[in-house]
Amino acid sequence: MKLLVAALASELDAFEDDLAGFERLVTGPGKLQATYALTRRLDDGGIDEIVVVGTAGSVDASVTGVHEVAAAIQHDVTDIDGVVGQHVSLPPRVETGGGTATIATGDHFVDDADAVASIRALGATLVDMETYAYIWVAERFGVPITVLKAVSDSAQDDAITDWRSAVAACSVELRDDVRRRYGV
Repeated sequence: MKLLVAALASELDAFEDDLAGFERLVTGPGKLQATYALTRRLDDGGIDEIVVVGTAGSVDASVTGVHEVAAAIQHDVTDIDGVVGQHVSLPPRVETGGGTATIATGDHFVDDADAVASIRALGATLVDMETYAYIWVAERFGVPITVLKAVSDSAQDDAITDWRSAVAACSVELRDDVRRRYGV
């Protein structure tokens, strides 16, 4: 069984309630909720692949549409030496084994130019609040993970308003991508 994961129910609005071969999980926003919900579900067993769908801000104006994430970093952590993006005990980067995009995960909604510049300097093109956690948990359980993110906003200049108006269209784009990839 595949596990279709999203942080928010609105990111799954365009998906059928019963998608053949998939079970659904809505984790809630942020790294802690994502870690907790995914760990609880994987602890029960029976999942052979995780497919994450959701929205992401773009920190590069040329990046639009749906992207498969290859790696995630954390933009909201600093190690004991003050290095941004480095955690005291977690790896600086987690990888999915597929895709091309790098996403920066942090526990706040990014909506300003200074934050975007900092994230871009870390090497990411997308930003969200959960992907690092999802990949990290999947690695612990040895379950393959695919992360598909639809660009919903520019991560600056009132991005929350853009996100609210874009989430429905992003859900349709993600549903179409999942149908194409998985034949459902």
